[in-house]
Amino acid sequence: MNSIRILIILLSGIGIFASCNSDNGKLPADVVHNPVTASGEANMHDLPSLEFKETLHDFGTVIEGEKVTYSFKFKNTGGRDLLISNVSASCGCTATKYTKEAVTPGGEGVITVTFDTHRRRGFQNKSITVSANTQPNKVVLRIKAKVISPNDL
Repeated sequence: MNSIRILIILLSGIGIFASCNSDNGKLPADVVHNPVTASGEANMHDLPSLEFKETLHDFGTVIEGEKVTYSFKFKNTGGRDLLISNVSASCGCTATKYTKEAVTPGGEGVITVTFDTHRRRGFQNKSITVSANTQPNKVVLRIKAKVISPNDL
């Protein structure tokens, strides 16, 4: 009985320790800048700004089983370094790669999205959420496609 209690306490301690050391994809505090003062005044031009050339890409008609890729290009039009903390897709059928280094003011980066059409048919509309040290801190990108069966050709 005592060994079970010791085991439970040990496992609880490991769980707490592991959760405290996890960054969960969050940005370190020294790269987040809040331009709003206690008086309510804001200096927004000092913030990084994530500007995309486009936020929607249409792959058109694709054949089921294909993997199609598109790169969303962006520019930091703000006054501080831009850091992307996370890029998440609405579906497991969509994979992402993105610029992980700081993007200096005026600099450019890319978010590459690959959509796997395996076992997907019909009109598809997927979203990709980009989290960064910007205001607002999230931008949603979208991809869409019409997936047809190879037998329909």
